[in-house]
Amino acid sequence: MPTIPLPPKENALFKRILRCYEHKQYRNGLKFCKQILGNPKFSEHGETLAMKGLTLNCLGKKEEAYELVRRGLRNDLKSHVCWHVYGLLQRSDKKYDEAIKCYRNALKWDKDNLQILRDLSLLQIQMRDLEGYRETRYQLLQLRPAQRASWIGYAVAYHLLEDFEMAAKIVEEFRKTQQTSPDKVDYEYSELLLYQNQVLREAGLYKEALEHLNNYEKQICDKLAVEETRGELLLELERPDEASEVYRRLQERNPENWAYYQGLEKALKPGSVEDRQKIYEDSWVKFPKGLVLRRLPLNFLTGEKFCQCLDSYLRMNFSKGCPPVFTTLKSLYSDKDKVAIIEELVVGYETCLKTFRMFSKNDEGKEEPPTTLLWVQYFLAQHFDFIEQPSLALEYIDAAIDSTPTLIELFLIKAKIYKHTGNIKEAVRWMDEAQALDTADRFINSKCAKYMLKAGLVKEAEEMCSKFTREGTSAVENLNEMQCMWFQTECALAYKAMNKFGEALKKCHEIERHFVEITDDQFDFHTYCMRKMTLRSYVDLLKLEDVLRQHPFYYKAAQTAIQIYLELHDRPLTADSKESQADAENLTDKELKKMRNKQRRAQKKAQLEEEKKKNAEKEKQLRNQKRKKEDDDEEIGGPKEELIPDRLAKAENPLEEAVKFLIPLKNLVRNKIETHLLAFEIYFRKEKYLLMLQSIKRAVTIEPSNPWLHQCLVRFFKGVHESAYLPESVRKVLKQEISRLFGESNPQSFNKNYLSQHSSSIPHRLAAAKMMVYLEPLSDKMACEIATALDESLSGRSLQICTEVLEALHDGKLGEGQEKAAEAYRIACHKMYPYSLAFMPPGYQDNNTTISANGDLSAGEHDDVANEM
Repeated sequence: MPTIPLPPKENALFKRILRCYEHKQYRNGLKFCKQILGNPKFSEHGETLAMKGLTLNCLGKKEEAYELVRRGLRNDLKSHVCWHVYGLLQRSDKKYDEAIKCYRNALKWDKDNLQILRDLSLLQIQMRDLEGYRETRYQLLQLRPAQRASWIGYAVAYHLLEDFEMAAKIVEEFRKTQQTSPDKVDYEYSELLLYQNQVLREAGLYKEALEHLNNYEKQICDKLAVEETRGELLLELERPDEASEVYRRLQERNPENWAYYQGLEKALKPGSVEDRQKIYEDSWVKFPKGLVLRRLPLNFLTGEKFCQCLDSYLRMNFSKGCPPVFTTLKSLYSDKDKVAIIEELVVGYETCLKTFRMFSKNDEGKEEPPTTLLWVQYFLAQHFDFIEQPSLALEYIDAAIDSTPTLIELFLIKAKIYKHTGNIKEAVRWMDEAQALDTADRFINSKCAKYMLKAGLVKEAEEMCSKFTREGTSAVENLNEMQCMWFQTECALAYKAMNKFGEALKKCHEIERHFVEITDDQFDFHTYCMRKMTLRSYVDLLKLEDVLRQHPFYYKAAQTAIQIYLELHDRPLTADSKESQADAENLTDKELKKMRNKQRRAQKKAQLEEEKKKNAEKEKQLRNQKRKKEDDDEEIGGPKEELIPDRLAKAENPLEEAVKFLIPLKNLVRNKIETHLLAFEIYFRKEKYLLMLQSIKRAVTIEPSNPWLHQCLVRFFKGVHESAYLPESVRKVLKQEISRLFGESNPQSFNKNYLSQHSSSIPHRLAAAKMMVYLEPLSDKMACEIATALDESLSGRSLQICTEVLEALHDGKLGEGQEKAAEAYRIACHKMYPYSLAFMPPGYQDNNTTISANGDLSAGEHDDVANEM
């Protein structure tokens, strides 16, 4: 149908509809739509139908909105308004590619419409269609050459396409049009100059960048950025004398900045260790109280010089009472000689301070205050914990606590020592003790909640966090709203350990949604940054968003989700009762009765909590409805799909769900071997041999002797040998690659060869033993002997790897019926790791106590009974 022109009265109403939409007065807009569409002549007016649909979409009525907009579009296919509205609708549903198509169609009928061009450019930069973005910004520049945003947008387009010289020319042309006096301070003009300088540097035009910096220095507000940039440019232009002057000025401004000392070293180019040390010695005279200038030489000094420098550094810190001194030295612990010097020196301090109240008996001068001994003991506790001597670490921290039982840091370290020994319950007890000393400290509160989650005390952790969340809402909801991802990550791991896969997946999906939200939040900055001229930060933001899912929070959540989906594929959940049946088979009558009572109480508790939640939700809905009635102008977004744990745990195709989490990791975290091994695990279950091959080839380039990779290689080798349904072309490729990768005739000999190459490493022995049983189930005795060896000569022994061996014995991965071997191994490990819960005798945990969130110790069983009464 052709466009029906509206008469003046209806046209005025239509303009009012547009104004109502812009001002978010949606209900008024619908009234005006009704007035136009109520007239039989204009009941099918395309543009009005489209605007009505758009307004309904803002009120959350998506289906009706789509129906009306499509109807409007059918009635008026040549209307730029209808196409623009359809694009806005698609954009609200995050169908950005479809929205771009709609905007392009709209521009066919009105090629110079500014609003459509702006909306199109926003989507193009959001989707990183940089070529398209450049073209759209050029059109906007032609239409509005007097607007600042037109020039800046066009320059940014070239910058992102890495055509730096062109970007610099455009910014320079625009800068010439800006009339500002040299003495006037204008922040936005200053940002433009710094952005221009950044573009020149990225173009490699260092000489021009330095001239530009010198010419406009007075007009730039950020004087620190000017000096730092000048230092970098002088180094690039190989003008070391001038660069050294700049870095010395910067040092005077902030003598605790590491980068200034590194810049000075690059400028002075010291030829020997003595020359390098002299740079820092000169700084010691200038800044006698500086700590960084005493710490940095410890990285390159050795022997006696290292000892002298360390001595002065530690004395300053211990006398001041500086808690993070161990953290600053942790990077030196990769050098065994330096570790021995640190230990000898600090143990000597402790002995002398106890006896003479001085660092050394040869010292002359005043005695040290009692707190110095306290910080020395605090340091030694961390030192011995780090080098895996927990008994000594506990001795020192207990001595410190006895002398000062009110210092929170001491309890924190004691909790950390217990965590590292594998006794998370005792760690929680001491962390709770620390939290009780200062309930207003948010950091300690968060640490305590994190430890509780590691111990599987989810409810207690939520209560702990509720002290700092918004009143009136549950702690979990508020933490999700605030995108508190460390809490959700730890929750996911806690639920996974408890086999509550649905709850764990819910947390993983919540984290995934946070990253989607962060990506969508870019929309707010595309126009804002052009307007406010914060261009350096804007370009940095775009670069960050491109690699956002590299972040450890996303990686951890994705890894957890993939592992759970693999588990659900291998052992799908059918009925909830099966888990409890499996547990019940191993219990005595008394234990069974106790367990069922506990389950009944937990059920009642859960029912009460559900009722409370329902009532709270009803109240919330009523409040929202009232608000809607009171405020017609309020914008209501479409509701998000609710994450229901049961539904997530019973996914129809777990492997497809796992792939969704895997794709960002494959694109952005290629340097981690775990990414490719997780990919292999998914494709192995899907029987996609070429994708398996791709994953293991990528993994081999990162770490060819990795134990998990070895298991994947053997399973792949065996899978290819036994698969009967492979197409001939695929089989040919696989055979070629197998001969390159393995160079062996069969998986068994490949596994034996791997074992002989890595016979002195426990993790590698465990991997080879598992594969031995996988290939030949009857070789379980030999495999068990290989995996459970704990000789002193073997490397790679750690609490984690020993726990993995014990789990493999229990799970049957080293053969069935290995109970005796498992118990013997547990006893041997218990001698080496006496604090670890994993190696405690059976029944030990039953006598343990649980912890409430108030800092009290209580026998957990009685708590439930008391609550029920």
